[in-house]
Parts: sequence; structure tokens; C-alpha cells
Amino acid sequence: MPSSPTVQTDKGPVVGSTTGPVHVFRGIPYARPPVGELRWRPPEEARPWTSPLDASSFGPIAAQNPSPLEQLFGADRPEQSEACLSLNVWTPGIDDTRRPVLVWIHGGAFVTGSGSTPWYDGTRLAAAGDVVVVTINYRLGALGFLELGELRDERYAASGNCGILDQVAALEWVRDNVSSFGGDPAQVTVFGESAGAMSVGTLLAVPAAHGLFGRAILQSGAASHVAERDKAQRVARDLLAELGLTSDDAGRLVDVPVDDLLAAQGRVVDRSWPNLAFTPVVDGVTVPRPPLEAVTDGASAGIEVLVGTTRDEMRLFGLLDGRLAQIDDAQVEHRAASVFGPSAAKAVEVYRRSRPGAPAGDVWIAVLTDQVFRLPAIRLAEAQSIHQPATYMYLFTWATPILDGRLGSCHALDVPFVFDNLDQPGAGFFTGNGGDRRELATRMSEAWLAFARQGAPAIASLPTWPAYEVGQRSTMVLDTECAVTDDPAGEERMLWDAVT
Repeated sequence: MPSSPTVQTDKGPVVGSTTGPVHVFRGIPYARPPVGELRWRPPEEARPWTSPLDASSFGPIAAQNPSPLEQLFGADRPEQSEACLSLNVWTPGIDDTRRPVLVWIHGGAFVTGSGSTPWYDGTRLAAAGDVVVVTINYRLGALGFLELGELRDERYAASGNCGILDQVAALEWVRDNVSSFGGDPAQVTVFGESAGAMSVGTLLAVPAAHGLFGRAILQSGAASHVAERDKAQRVARDLLAELGLTSDDAGRLVDVPVDDLLAAQGRVVDRSWPNLAFTPVVDGVTVPRPPLEAVTDGASAGIEVLVGTTRDEMRLFGLLDGRLAQIDDAQVEHRAASVFGPSAAKAVEVYRRSRPGAPAGDVWIAVLTDQVFRLPAIRLAEAQSIHQPATYMYLFTWATPILDGRLGSCHALDVPFVFDNLDQPGAGFFTGNGGDRRELATRMSEAWLAFARQGAPAIASLPTWPAYEVGQRSTMVLDTECAVTDDPAGEERMLWDAVT
């Protein structure tokens, strides 16, 4: 294989590198740098170039504040910039094979992360599955999701969804260019975790994304984490106040130094926790209506979907924010009342019954796990299965042994298994080094590849995986021993039927 493979894109030639059996192209611009007057405006087409572009190194990551999670994932502190709209491609061959394409949207609460994080390295997936893997950067935080509609300026009408429009632009690049990298633009799976999965859930309802992908995998995120416009505008006013500005002079935002913007953003995010300050916005244009509502009405009927969560999602955040894990029984019941109303005592008892002897904090973390992650995933599967028989659900329950098992099967633990990247920096610290994890990583990566190839996660090493439908609620439990369970934790699920 050539050590410096060259591909002609629609904007100019790119020169990558070769790692074993896979060609890698890093830092390919898919849009113009959104800087200066292009801040908070939809992405514009990248300008063409004639000399070969060196695609041997990742591009700058989106401007962001430091993240302890990214450090846990093995990421260093690479260059960051507003000029971040680039993507990366792993391919087994630059030919006419027309391989399935998997496009990864990274997580990070819409404020951190990048497509160059080591856990997302596409080498193993590309080689094992004979597929093309693409990872992307998109605008984050205030630069990607600041609702400036109050400016009444057409140029900023889409400002609350710039990050989503960046993702659409990246998918358009895939449509227009991936065949030159040995991929099939008619066989694209978009997949992501956490805010990346929430992005995928939003894209299911974005008219501009229609036809750009035919399959979707959502890991620990669904179609429920969007902001109504009035709420998003309150966040924008909060950010402006941190910068000493008002809505009347918000036009000066384009001149605010990025470091000042990030500092103000950090304060807004901290005050909002555990709620997300910056998310996609139901603005009536880019996102015409709440995504789950659109999916329920059949907006994504043609898209095959695989969706799921980990069993103990919020334990990771309980570790990062010790307050979550240290509340007492009275505080649990008080907090539960804000969720379940008059049924709070019954709900807490149901959660306690399946966790005998667990500390009060663990009970509350279980409630939060369902509220933030599991129930939105179930609601999406319910809504999509009405229109699309090829809807599948999973529950990842493998528990990491690190920290004496306190993390359980926590948020993001499944990511290195999906990419089969257990040897990447940071993965061993998160998963431990036990041999049982290897077989599960092989099974999961093969199932994800099978879904990308045929629209069903059916592989020989897993039990038969039925499609999800409301009557049965068949769910693949992914653990050292994998099995199908109907309606796992069903009693707890039913508690949420009356919660809007």
C-alpha cells in the first residue's frame, strides 16, 4: 500500500498516510473556517485548493474549555481554534469497492470533545469490517449553539444550531466525496455517543439532513435533548450578561476574543449543571419542531435505528460531582418529588427495592440515569418502531472493575468496546485490563459493523437479536454473557409513563 496515498476531493487533492492495512486522511476541511463575520452563521463551502493538502495530521479541535472526561479518554491538549471544521477518514482501500460508511459524531455535553480523540480512532473498525470510518469536528458551546434570534438579523437566524448545521455540512461532504475514498454514499450510518447521539437524534428530524444517511446508531443519547427557543434565548442573555453586554449590543459578540467567550461560557455551564446549557434549539427552521415529536409522526421512517444506554450512566457524573453520590434518604425523596410529584414515595420505593442496601445516593443516581438517558432512548425506540421495523435496542451492563467497582456500567464505558480500541490511551484506566472485555469488544464492534452493512446487528456470536416493538420490548443485554431480555427494569420504566 502506498505510504502517502493521494485522493482528489471536490475541492482539491489530499495526501494522507498509511497505518497497516488502512489509509488515514486527517484534518480535511469540509467548510470554510467560521471566523470573523462568519461566527454564528451557517457553514459555508470550503474554498478549493490546487496544491496537494497535507492530511497527515489532525486539524485543530473546536474552541473549548478543558474537560476532565477528555483527559480520561486519553486526549492530550491539541491546538484548538474557531477554524475547526475538519474531518478524518480511515479507509481500507482507495478504489471502487463502495464500502459501507460510518460517520462518528463525538460527545462532550455539546461543549467539549473532538473527532481526533484516541478512542475514536477508526483503524480497527475500518480493517475488521472493510468499511470507511469518518470522524468530525463541529462548533461547540456558545459558538455552536447560542440562540441569537433576538437580534432580528437574518445572518444569525440559525445561530442556535450552527453545530448541527456543521454536522449536516460534514455529511454533505461525505455524500460528495466518500466514493473517492472507497466508500458508498448510498450506505451511510451516522453514529454517536452522549451529545453525539443527541445530535444524531436531532438529525433524524432536520430537513436538511434528509437523505444524507440511511442508518443511525445512538449510544447514551436520543431525541429529547433540545431547547425551546425561549429557554435558549435566556441562556444567551445570561452569556451576554457575563460579557457585560445586553441584547441591544449583542452584535458586538463577533468581536469578543474567544478566550473571553469561553470563560463566560464556563460560568454559564457551571450554573446550569446538571442540565445542559447549550444544546440544539427548536428554532422552527433548522429544527422545525421537537425531534421526538417529528420521529413519532414518521419524519425518520426510512432510517434503520439502533439505540441504547449503559445501565449506570450517571455514576460517572456522581464520581466527578461527589454531591450526587452523597445525598441522604430525605434528599432523595425531596428531589424525587420534583420529578414524580405525588407518586415520589412509591417511585423511590420501586428503585430501592431493586437495589437492596444501596446508599441513598445510588438510588438517586439510578433515577437520574433513567431520566436523562434510558427513558429518552426507550421513547425514541417506541416512536421509531411504529414506522420502521428495523429498530433495535441494547443495554450495556458490563461493569468496570476500576475504583473498586464504584463506576459500574457507567456513561461512555461502551465507547472503546464499539471501536474495539481497548488498547488506546486511557482505555485501560477506564476498563481495567481483564481478559473478559476483549471478547465483548469483538462482539460489539462486529454487531455495529453488521448493522452498518445490513441494517440489523445480527452476528453469529450473539443470540438472535429481535427488533424492538412496544409489546415485547426485546433488548440485547451486552455483558460478559450476552442475552436478550424483554423490558429490562420494566417496573421502573412504567413509573415514567405519567412523567412529561
